[in-house]
Parts: sequence; C-alpha cells; structure tokens
Amino acid sequence: MAFQVTADPTEPDLLFLPWHLPLADWPDEATVSLPQGISRHIVRFVRLHGVVYAIKETQQPIAEREHLMLGRLARLEAPCVESVGVISGRVDSEGNELPAALMTKHLEFSLPYRALFSSTLRQDTANRLLDALALLLVRLHLIGFYWGDCSLSNTLFRRDAGAFAAYLVDAETGDLHERLSDGQRAYDLDLAVTNATGEFMDLAAADLLHESIDPFVTGEQIRVRYERLWASITQPLIMKASERYKLDERIRSLNDMGFDVAQMESKTSNHPTGDDIRIIMTPKVVDAGHHARRLIRLTGLDVEENQARRLLNDLDQFRIDRDIDEKDEALSAHRWVTEAFESVLALVPKSMRGRLEPAEIYHEILQHRWYMSEQAGKDVGRHVAATDYVKTILVNKPEERAIIGSNEDSDDDTITMGRVFPEGTPDISHDNAL
Repeated sequence: MAFQVTADPTEPDLLFLPWHLPLADWPDEATVSLPQGISRHIVRFVRLHGVVYAIKETQQPIAEREHLMLGRLARLEAPCVESVGVISGRVDSEGNELPAALMTKHLEFSLPYRALFSSTLRQDTANRLLDALALLLVRLHLIGFYWGDCSLSNTLFRRDAGAFAAYLVDAETGDLHERLSDGQRAYDLDLAVTNATGEFMDLAAADLLHESIDPFVTGEQIRVRYERLWASITQPLIMKASERYKLDERIRSLNDMGFDVAQMESKTSNHPTGDDIRIIMTPKVVDAGHHARRLIRLTGLDVEENQARRLLNDLDQFRIDRDIDEKDEALSAHRWVTEAFESVLALVPKSMRGRLEPAEIYHEILQHRWYMSEQAGKDVGRHVAATDYVKTILVNKPEERAIIGSNEDSDDDTITMGRVFPEGTPDISHDNAL
C-alpha cells in the first residue's frame, strides 16, 4: 500500500515527520513530551507551527473509524479532541509494514488525571474530577453516544474556575445511536465505575492517592453523580399553570449545567381540577452553556462555563460600581474588558502566563482578592490582589500550557522539543493515553 495521509492540507510539514520509524523509535528532537496517562497504544506528541498534535499507532480500520467518529462527535458539539487525520501505508527502511496512525490536536491547558493526583490530593478534588466525568458521560449519552470504554485514562481535564471540565480523548470503542436504551446506558456506566475504581487502585499502589481516599467508594461515586444528574435533566416537571416560576427555575438549572432546551412537550393531567401540567424537556447538548455564550457575545472571551459565570459576576459588579445603565451591556462589557480583565492580566509577567489559562488566572485573582479583603476588613482592589497573587501564588504553580518548551518570542515555526512536567508527575511518555 502506498503511503497515504488523510489530514488537514494546511499542515504540509506533517509529511516530513519520521513516518518510516515505529513511534517508539521516534527521536527526541522530533517530539515534545507532555504529562501522560496509561494506554495500550504508543503515542507521541509533535509540535508544528505552534500547534501540538498527538499521534497514536493503531490498525488502519480502527484509526479510520475513530477519525470519522470524532468528526461526528464534533459536529454534535460533544466535548472531545479534534481529529486531524489518518496516516496509513507506512513502511520502514526495509519495506516492512508499520501500523497506521491517528493524529489529533492536543487540547491546550488540559491534563490527564495522573498529572492531577498526588499523595496530598484531597477527597473534594477527586470528587470534582468525578463530577466532570459524570457530566461528560451524561452529555454523550444524551446525543446517543455509547462510549464502551469510559475511564479517567480516556479523558482529559481542564481547570474550570475551581472545578474541572472533561473531554473525551479515545473514541475507539464508541458508537452513535439515535437514542440509547436504559440497558446501554447502565452498561456504559458500569464500565465507567469499574475502570475508574481500577485506576484509583493503580494510583494507590503507586502512592499517588491520599490514604483517606477509598478506591472502591470513590469509584462508585461516578454512578451516584451520573444518576442524580441524569434524573435532574430528564425527569418530567409537574407544575400548575400558575407556577411558571418552576419552569424558569428548571431552564436556568439546565443552563447552569451547560445545557439548552431543544424542545418542550406539555400535557394536561387527568386530575379533576385540570390545572396540573406535565412538561417533558429535551435537553440540547451545547459546547458552552448559558453563561459562556453570554460572555462570548458580550466580550469575545471564549472560556469554560464556570469561568464564564465567575467573570460575568465580576462584570455585573463592575457595571454597578461604575453606575453604568443595566441596559447598556455593550458599553459595560467593553469597559470591563479594558479596565478590569486586560489591565489585571497585564500585571502577570509574560513568563508566567502559560501556567494557567488567562480566564483561570483572572478567576484565581478574584478569589485571592476576596481572601485579602476579608483579612484587611476592606476591599483591597483588583490590582493589589493581582500583584500579591503573582508573587505568592502563581509563582509556585507548574506550567500547564500544552505547548511545552516553545519560545513565544521565536519566529521559528519548525518542530521543537521540550520536556517539562508538573511537579511530581512521572515521566511515562512511552505509555501515554490518547
């Protein structure tokens, strides 16, 4: 078979990667190293023109199917990595066939679960990871996607204003249906609980899990969180015609969880009074929830949902402080971006800006301002809080930006290599999870 690349034509340099070598033998100068999880496949990261890509070796039919599946999930706005293409027909220097490869874009500022765990990890942090994984599974099930291998290893996590947002990385075993049966959902959930429990046990064996965390109890929490979330999203709403506020509350609750309402079906009950209404809502999965959409419309900032909620609260307070008319959203948003958001981030040294996303840095500065103001007994202001945050908090944080080892001031667009890991993260670059 001839060498063939089914990928984005805007990246011609990918043709010049060392495809004649098995991924395990790729030289360091052709790759970048990032914190990685555990996988049955060999995976390498490369950087082309400032963008990091993940390359996974697998069989050609599997690679092609996963490439198509990730494309379908992206069109349905599911939280997942973006597939770039499939490389097939690879042979080594002696003409022996090599496995095909799937190429995806690495999710910037994301981390595998192993990079987030340490012996000092608290139970509430583990719970937030499980909340993110449960929400991801619910969102996928709502669009009819059966994962077949839901696990922490097949997920990437991004920080989201103190919580985490989860993204599907591996769709190799997944399948799309018009609608999942209760049995399919239950089996997928059972697999998620089993896999997560095993992963927590592996962490405990490696002394990466706090002694207070029970792998079995913690793994089972995925089921508890999933079932509670599924019920709150899909259960019918029973209300009287005079209780319109209950409908508004349910819609706002769905928005807060990152869902829209695609359609509503209402039926009047057979109750003698005839005033009970049973409303069934069909949630619509969206990439960003209500707050994220409002923020991007007002400011152009495209951030995670919890981050957007926190920034919008600050924007509203900014408007009140400056006595800007509530109806003039455009003016208040413009002034907030320039006078608050950008002016605060300008206080962060350039060398530290890759340690967290800009929106996450701003969120943490707001939190720091609250703590400082409480101690001082008065509002210390954004700039004082930002300066102190940089000196006392941000300086001690590890680098989380996906483009590791890159020089932002450099004009060199060639493939570069770096080996920077968050503190305490083992170098397992030859056992990566995609």
